[in-house]
Amino acid sequence: MNRIKRGSTIVIGAGLSGLAAAHALTERGLPVTVLEARDRVADPWRNRHPALRLNIHRKFAGLPGQAAPKSDGTYLKRDTVVAHLERYAARLNAPIHFGVAVTAVVRIGTGWRVTTNASEYEAENLVLATGRDSIPDMPDWPGHDAFAGELLHVADLGDVSRFDGKRVLVVGAGNSGTDALNHLSRHNPAEVMVSLRYGPAVVPKSIFGYPIHGLARVFAALPNAVLDPAFRLTERLFLGDLRRYGLTSHPDGGSTRLLRDGVTFAIDEGFVAALKAGRFRIVPRVEGFSGDTVALADGSVYRPDIVIAATGYRTGLEPLFGQLGVLDENGRPHHPMGERDPKRPGLWFAGFKPIYTGFFDAAGIAASRIATGIAADARHVTHSKTSDMRAPHVAHQRPAPADAS
Repeated sequence: MNRIKRGSTIVIGAGLSGLAAAHALTERGLPVTVLEARDRVADPWRNRHPALRLNIHRKFAGLPGQAAPKSDGTYLKRDTVVAHLERYAARLNAPIHFGVAVTAVVRIGTGWRVTTNASEYEAENLVLATGRDSIPDMPDWPGHDAFAGELLHVADLGDVSRFDGKRVLVVGAGNSGTDALNHLSRHNPAEVMVSLRYGPAVVPKSIFGYPIHGLARVFAALPNAVLDPAFRLTERLFLGDLRRYGLTSHPDGGSTRLLRDGVTFAIDEGFVAALKAGRFRIVPRVEGFSGDTVALADGSVYRPDIVIAATGYRTGLEPLFGQLGVLDENGRPHHPMGERDPKRPGLWFAGFKPIYTGFFDAAGIAASRIATGIAADARHVTHSKTSDMRAPHVAHQRPAPADAS
């Protein structure tokens, strides 16, 4: 094995978290290589529906060293986000290797070896920045493979105008499900059913004309004991009693679910009005498929043309890291936002924890933590080596065993 360069880092993932981490490391003069499985930056964003806008206020949508564009007003459009990330990647003073898929990761002495479809890479540090929403999570409903209609995950929603005149069943009304429903409310589907186990914590996009996400730092400073009832009251005051329309809420509050489970709020921008007007209807959870019908938990059946599964995502980290003990039961890192893992030196994660200010701000926070930690480690080892050179030589000293965990 060639000698691993001090402070060197491999970043897996050229999304906003990976790019932010790479930027922070290069700013400190540390060598970085970025590996990206796709062929270009921002591919997941390009595949989102064309009318998408961020729910994140523009002031929280910047990246370290690059402010968010002002051209779209408060909320960035999909194509603006793509251009934002492309510009950031082009300015990065580090190589990005596209079309490079990681197949194995192993600990080697004081560093890490990453095997890919193209080559092997070695570095002292490894940053995982592939994100919480890496793999769409499609439930294994009985009979879904033979469904006569169209079944798709919300990640593949595309242009919702193609659902005009269709009977649509949306499964789930969390952040991504409500986003799809907001867009459907501005089009003309023949019928929209919303299948739920628990309803989401819903908040309006603005209150008296002020964007609610503009208060994100205030929310982040308050405890869940204050925020959970405050958000319930906000929903009731500004959206009404949604239980009258079948939209029940989870027993735990929205703030608790965000910070504990990573379940983000549902932002209303048309969904609730469509529900109140009778254009959308809440139905029980899906039990299974049979031919052209969907069976629901109350014994009823529905014949949709389209089923949209807004059923969440998985990280997909288990094959590479499941054996290291760094993931929880849901496949998410125990140290998700640039925190140091004392049991796995040199292994860092970024982009796996939602916070009130949003994922762009989280990327910057994680990047700063990672770069600060790696720079401190590199300085410490360099200082120790200088001290060792001045120390008396000890004959026949046996080297400490490498950490092969």
